[in-house]
Amino acid sequence: MAVVELDSDPSGIYLRAALGLLPARRGHDLPDREIVRRGVTVDRDHLARYDRVCGFRLSDTLPATYPHVLAFPLAMTLMTASDFPFPAVGIVHVANRITVRRAMDAGEPLDLLVRAENLRSHDRGRVFDVVATAFASGENVWTGVSTYLRKNAGKSEGHAKRDHPPTPDPTAKWKVPARTGTDYAEVSGDRNPIHTSRIGARLFGFPRPIAHGMWTKARAIAALDGRLPTEYIADVAFKQPILLPSTVGFTAVPRDSAGHWDFRVDGKRPHLAGQVTPP
Repeated sequence: MAVVELDSDPSGIYLRAALGLLPARRGHDLPDREIVRRGVTVDRDHLARYDRVCGFRLSDTLPATYPHVLAFPLAMTLMTASDFPFPAVGIVHVANRITVRRAMDAGEPLDLLVRAENLRSHDRGRVFDVVATAFASGENVWTGVSTYLRKNAGKSEGHAKRDHPPTPDPTAKWKVPARTGTDYAEVSGDRNPIHTSRIGARLFGFPRPIAHGMWTKARAIAALDGRLPTEYIADVAFKQPILLPSTVGFTAVPRDSAGHWDFRVDGKRPHLAGQVTPP
């Protein structure tokens, strides 16, 4: 596998993503390449802003979802390369699995590695995984696996419409304001216009901007703060997007005393379903 080392976060990734929509010859397979950035340090002010946007308590311990933000520029570097088989604009984040192997202190430098793997068929197109790994002092402390869908041409959203079972009574109600998309874009670097612009959202078939899926996951993990084990796996499937603004319900149910949880976010339709599982 080829290794590309970066010494800083790349710039202009969304310009490259937009240019990727132009007709071009692309590879048929995922690139056999790993993007690496070593010695990444956490900006405490940025961490505090992220905590506030996502509902975490201010702390020197990194939230489980925070390394995803650190690794996001590397993932975009990989997915906007000319040999990547799909344009980065238009792929859909359908699932995310995070493995926390120990608590991560904000003062620890991290080495980040990102690769793409497991391209496979899906009933709506093709899916692949972007795997991000964080090492601290040579120890694997965190792994995130984001699964993305590239829809087949001609598939409409109406094809996916179906009856949904009644949603459970929520543990809590969340008001998700219109600024959630732009606030999370500022702290995550994910400035996809479907989250920040009404015009951008309409271009992709949404009547108004939608919340980032990883904001919804982070908000759910924050709601379980203080009740999770030190080591765990948080696995979610993203369902229907949250239109901004919205009011949604959060439901969390413990399965046992060992740290297993089932949780979900629902509005009129389901938005997210997830589980926390200790190793």
